[in-house]
Amino acid sequence: QVQLVESGGGLVQAGGSLRLSCAASGSFFSINVMGWYRQAPGKQRELVATSTSDDSTNYADSVKGRFTISRDNAKNTVYLQMNSLKPEDTAVYFCHAKSRTTAYTPLYNYWGQGTQVTVSS
Repeated sequence: QVQLVESGGGLVQAGGSLRLSCAASGSFFSINVMGWYRQAPGKQRELVATSTSDDSTNYADSVKGRFTISRDNAKNTVYLQMNSLKPEDTAVYFCHAKSRTTAYTPLYNYWGQGTQVTVSS
């Protein structure tokens, strides 16, 4: 089982920056992928950025060049640095992890509770 706790959301003006953090805890063998998704009102949850255990990253086209995902494997923590924020970035941001309990069990998906990011124009 993995527990994900996010922090760092809030209200910021357009053009500003925020940094989200997500710390994983619990009992697990490995965390293969950590990342961020977001969900705006009336819209489906969408991928923002992911980071694998071998430092491979992936970004949604809408955030490329503005957001940076990083990961501290020793702390089981993932960060999302968000710069040049736009009103359309307003959403609840969810931390996500794919983890296995032992070396022989399948990967399971885990989600944080979400943190609100609001960008005013």
